[in-house]
Amino acid sequence: MSQPEASRVALTAIDSIPRDDDGPVFPAPWAATAFAMTLLLHERGHFTWPQWAEHLGTRIAGQTGAAADDPEAYWLCWLDALETVISDTGLAGESELDDLREAWRRAASATPHGEPIALSEQVKASLSR
Repeated sequence: MSQPEASRVALTAIDSIPRDDDGPVFPAPWAATAFAMTLLLHERGHFTWPQWAEHLGTRIAGQTGAAADDPEAYWLCWLDALETVISDTGLAGESELDDLREAWRRAASATPHGEPIALSEQVKASLSR
C-alpha cells in the first residue's frame, strides 16, 4: 500500500474528524493546512498513525462543555497535537515553533482582510531546510 493510501486508510480510523459526504470539513484555511501537513509528515515516516491518534486523542479528551462541539476547537486540538508531534520527533524545537508562530502572527496582522496570508521568503526558506 502506498503512503498516501495508508494515510487515507488511517484517516478513516479517526471518527472525530468533522466531515461531510465529500470528506473533512475545515472552519478556516489554517485548519486545512494543519491537516495537510499532518498527512505529509505521516507519509514521510516522521510518526506512525497510532502515535498521531494518541496525541490528538489526548487533546480532544481535554475538551469540555461547548468547546467539545465547536469545529474550530477540534482543529485547534489538531494543531496542538501537530506541534507536539513535530517537537517530540525532533523536526523542530520549541524555539523554532515559537518563531514560526510569531512569523504567522506578524504575517496575519499585515495581511488585508480576505487576502491569503503570505509568509516572507526568509521564513519559507527556513521551513524548507
